Amino acid sequence: MNETMKTTQTKKTIPTTNNDFIMRPTVDVCFASLMENTKVRKGFCAAILRVSPDKIKDTELLPTHLHRDYADDKLGILDVRVRLLDGLQINMEMQVKYFEFWDERALFYLCKMFAEQLRTGDSYEKLKKCIHVSILDFIHFPEDTDCYRTIELLNRKTNALYSDKLELQILELKKLPKEIKTGEDIVNWMRFLKGKSKEDFERMANTSEYLGEAYEALQKLSADEIKRLEYEEREKALKDYNTFVIGAQRRAEERGRKIGEKRGEK
Repeated sequence: MNETMKTTQTKKTIPTTNNDFIMRPTVDVCFASLMENTKVRKGFCAAILRVSPDKIKDTELLPTHLHRDYADDKLGILDVRVRLLDGLQINMEMQVKYFEFWDERALFYLCKMFAEQLRTGDSYEKLKKCIHVSILDFIHFPEDTDCYRTIELLNRKTNALYSDKLELQILELKKLPKEIKTGEDIVNWMRFLKGKSKEDFERMANTSEYLGEAYEALQKLSADEIKRLEYEEREKALKDYNTFVIGAQRRAEERGRKIGEKRGEK
């Protein structure tokens, strides 16, 4: 009898895990961990390049810290940087909150990555195409409803392509329509990345084997205690940062109001 009571009490003290917990890929540490999976990376890169995954022979994850040429250079840190077998490089950044100088940031990383390909004495013909992919969970272009766009170097007068070596892709997750009729893989990936529940991910996992692999990888990440702690710390840091920014804005508005009142009195 006593043994039964002890067993019952022991069971009550064991913490239960939340089986419904699933990480959200919009948190950058989750996105970066997903891209460590070779098959997931291959599928996403194929969607970015608008080609069949079969055409992607190999992908290599590169260090995310960009080199500094001078001591006072800004150190760039990328979420995911990938090199394909033909030398083409893609870097992908996940950004969940509005960033005032995002265009300048994206250009900085793209140009830095492009220039880093050459070493002293190398010929310019060695330069390979570089693509910067901005995955934004905020609206960056409010003037239209396009949820993704590709930006290249064009002749302003003729619209002729000047060079295909530099390319920016901007994915705005907030602009995804409720009903998506297009069969483009990139839109399906955007829908997956925007997912918030297991139902969302399961729905997209059925659309392709690569998204199915992404969902399986996401489940494993969510069940990994160490990865979950890292994820929760990152979420907390983002919330703390947002609280700090909002507080600073309110203080600035209050100071502005008081200055305006004093000037009005004078």
